[in-house]
This record gives sequence, structure tokens and C-alpha cells, in this order.
Amino acid sequence: MTSATTAAAYDDLLGRARAGHLGPDPASLRIAVAFTTRQAVRHDGRGTAYRNEVLSLRLAEAVGSCAVEPGALPDSAVEECVGADVARLLDHPLPAVRVAALDAYLMHIAPHTPEYGAEPVHLPTGTSLEKSRARARAVVELLELPTGATVLVVGVVNSLLEALRSRGLGYVPCDLKGGATEWDEAVVTDALAAAGRCDALLVSGMTLGNGTFEALRRHAQQHGKQLVMFAQTGSAVLPRLLGHGVSAVCAEPYPFFWLDGGAGTIHRYRAGCTEGGLR
Repeated sequence: MTSATTAAAYDDLLGRARAGHLGPDPASLRIAVAFTTRQAVRHDGRGTAYRNEVLSLRLAEAVGSCAVEPGALPDSAVEECVGADVARLLDHPLPAVRVAALDAYLMHIAPHTPEYGAEPVHLPTGTSLEKSRARARAVVELLELPTGATVLVVGVVNSLLEALRSRGLGYVPCDLKGGATEWDEAVVTDALAAAGRCDALLVSGMTLGNGTFEALRRHAQQHGKQLVMFAQTGSAVLPRLLGHGVSAVCAEPYPFFWLDGGAGTIHRYRAGCTEGGLR
């Protein structure tokens, strides 16, 4: 991404999209399909389970998504999005709708292709756990850290923790729900409070929707720390923040790896990569 196509902060990016400074007038584009995906999973061999709920919006060939806490999204949200123009949804009172609309808009004008700075990574066929581990390896490879460094992991995914262990990296697991990891490690709930004792940050895109992302981005920027995002939420949004606190993104647009056992593709971005064509 170049300076002309990136933004200094999420709100800056949202404002530029609303004003039509990044591409077509969002008032001229309408959402054809809106849907939610709800999932519960316990991988074979794992003792813990988790749930996901994701709002997705279809704009032409693009699908933008934002994960929410299960049960937090009102049923009316989907109906409100169908047929609405993107400009209206970028001003929606629900943060999840704004994120999903911005994600769909940006993916529509700049899809995940090498032309726009994306490095495709193949995910093989396999069980849910095999695919989870393959994605985790691709994410953790974006961290450039010496053995023994400590990573704040915001949005606990046990496969990511496992991949960090295999690299000889320590971690502090963090999630708003608290609890414990697969290895009975305590999960902290205040990411910013824990960030100071960590050398780098590995953060879920879900933080865009729950309002915790910007504080972490500013911390990484102010302290010169790597901030690597793994993004099903906002997969097309977060690459626009490269070089402004975000050092790398593993972008995973819908359909996500956990939806089926077939092969798939995720897309990695790094700050400083060359791109073309974006305005």
C-alpha cells in the first residue's frame, strides 16, 4: 500500500470512504445480500470449545464481514442492510454494520490480489484442526522476533498459541471473555494493560468491531512494536492501515477456513509492499 491509499487510523479511513475519496461514491452502491454465520466448534483432540457469529454483507462480487459476540447482533440488523446503499451503512449506529460495510466497499474496489499488495497463501484440504493449524502457521510467520520474545495475543485461538510455542516465543493470551487456554493458562481481559510487558502484538480483526483496535494500534505505533493482524473481520480494511501502527495482516475473507474441509486461500500483507492501481 502507498501513502495515497492507506490511512492514519480507522476513523480516518471510514471518513475517506464516506466522502468517496477512495473510490466510487458509496451512495451509488447497494448491498444485495446480508447474512449471519453462526458456528460452534470443538476440534478433535482439544478440550475447549468456542463459538463464532459473523455479520457479512455482499456488494457485487465482494463480501465484507465483522465478527460479533454471539447473540449481540439484533435480528433486525440483517434486514436493515439488505438493499441499503453503502453510504447509509457506513453511518449505521451499530459498529459491526459499519465495519462490514467498509470491508465490503474496500474489497469491491481493491480485492485481495498481488496487484494490491496481497501474497496468496494456500490452505490445504483437511480437518478443522488441520486447517486451523495451517492458518496459524501462516499468521505467525509474519512475526519477526527472536526466540524468547513475548507476544500479546488478543483474541485467543489455541492454534496460534501452539504455533508461537513451536517458534520458541512466549505469549500473554487476552480475550474479553477471560477464561483459560487449552493449556490452562489464565486469559487476561485488559489488552492495553498487558501490552506494555510484550514485545509484539498479534491481534484479531474482531477488535475493529468491539472498539479496542485503535488503542492497540496507537500503542504499537508509539512504542515501535510489531502489530500483526489476523483478520476475518475487516480483511480489506486492515491492509489500509499498514505503516500506521500495523506491520502485517493475514487477511481471510469469507468463506472462512472453518466452513468446509476443502482447499482455500488466505492473503498476507506487509508494510512497505508495492502495490498499484489504488486511489
